[in-house]
Amino acid sequence: MEVEETGKTKTSCPAVFGETYSIPCDHAGKKRKQDPEPVVRIIEVKEDDEGEMMSDHMRDSEEPSNKRVKPVVKSNSVTGVITPVKTPALKRIGQSISRSISFRTEARPLPPAPLRARAKASSYPRRRNSQCWSDTVESHDLTAKEIKRQEVIYELTQGERQLIEDLSLVKKVYYEPMLTLDIMTESELGQIFGTLDSLIPLHKDLLSRLERLKGSEKTIGQVGPTLMNWFPCLEAYVTYCCNQVGAKALLDLKKHEKRVEHFLRLCQESSFSRKLDLWNFLDLPRSRLVKYPLLLKEIQKCTPPEHPDEDTLPDALELVQSIVAEVNKKTGEAECQFYRRGLAYLEESQRLQEIQLSRFLYCHGELKNNKGQRLHVFLFELALVLTRPGEDREGGQVFHVYRQPLPNALINLEEIPDGEAAGGGPFRGAFTGGNDKVKNCFRVSSRGRSKAHPYSLQANDSFSKQQWITCLRQAIVRSRDRTAQASQSQLSLHPDPALYHIADLSLSSDTEMADHTCC
Repeated sequence: MEVEETGKTKTSCPAVFGETYSIPCDHAGKKRKQDPEPVVRIIEVKEDDEGEMMSDHMRDSEEPSNKRVKPVVKSNSVTGVITPVKTPALKRIGQSISRSISFRTEARPLPPAPLRARAKASSYPRRRNSQCWSDTVESHDLTAKEIKRQEVIYELTQGERQLIEDLSLVKKVYYEPMLTLDIMTESELGQIFGTLDSLIPLHKDLLSRLERLKGSEKTIGQVGPTLMNWFPCLEAYVTYCCNQVGAKALLDLKKHEKRVEHFLRLCQESSFSRKLDLWNFLDLPRSRLVKYPLLLKEIQKCTPPEHPDEDTLPDALELVQSIVAEVNKKTGEAECQFYRRGLAYLEESQRLQEIQLSRFLYCHGELKNNKGQRLHVFLFELALVLTRPGEDREGGQVFHVYRQPLPNALINLEEIPDGEAAGGGPFRGAFTGGNDKVKNCFRVSSRGRSKAHPYSLQANDSFSKQQWITCLRQAIVRSRDRTAQASQSQLSLHPDPALYHIADLSLSSDTEMADHTCC
């Protein structure tokens, strides 16, 4: 690879692998030929040709070169040259540049830069090598369906092994050093890491059970009873997942501290992290939990009718699905309670009973109002709450309730089509971006609430808008059904006394009809 530096005006354009090349041009923007002016060349040479390098420079300096070369723009920082994740091709280019650099000028040649020793390869791979069950056996006489079954079981086993490695790494590399170096207190680390330590022996137990099922040809026969007996251990995930909402909030808060941010950044830049941050590791157990039903379904698909697992796998699948559903329910309740506690009411009238009775969140996120202000909107089970994010005295995040919350049962939802003319209404300037056309907007209003004004809201994109529309419709229907059922229950418990005589007349009429029939 060669580099030419000229004194002319240059424009840059991106190339393959994220490199930036310069195209020489005049002030009119036209390309023209390069002049044989002083150039800087980076030439790839072999290590055994070092002795000939000096003579090559002497010859090159005596006569100009008209070769077409690939100029490279200068960078003021190392990050502009080396991307965070190197591809093999980029790695080879980087090594060739570090091995040999030669400079050529018309005045005098300079000696080549000294060779740099290759950095020792890290013992931690940046990416895990994917391996199939077929790669671990030399020969087999299984059918294609049975091979597929063994592959899925092998994926289950390897997933347990990798999860154990990752959780052990989190404990050794993050938790213990931060506690020893007093980067965080033991109480703060306990809130962030939760019951992570108790999950390691749980998954080691499943891995050892699966390993004991292996036969002489590294195949596993009946796996259903083993999973059926182990899946109840997953109830420990209720405690861990319910803690994650508060753990994420505390971790985000602590990242503003210089020592914490510096430590976490160094860990993420190290090869053992595989470019994952701490929260990626802390979220691995939840990701693993929701994968068990998928793996079990795949095993069930590949299990022939006469196999012993045919009777036990459906029961195991039903069991793990019920556990995952319970974890999701409890986690949703914990998330709802966490954000309810974070609401700061400006007026007492904003404390709707529907907010306190809500058990879960449909969704929450950032939306803009018709003034262009960014709001954080919560769609609780029974109420829609618009807030402005802020901080408390300790630096923690709070959500100041904006305007009057809306009970879901009273919401009117209006979807505003994209491209509708803004006119002189509330959309002008805030949503149109100077195009006089609204985009990704919808409006919510309340029936029979004088204090609740209509709210025109804008999502970040069409996908986000559709998610909000879907969740709002679902919340409105369910809340109205709930209200109707509650009204019917009250009527059945406390009937109107004025209707008693009607019931008596009906009963007496039926009695008279029966008497006449008997006669």
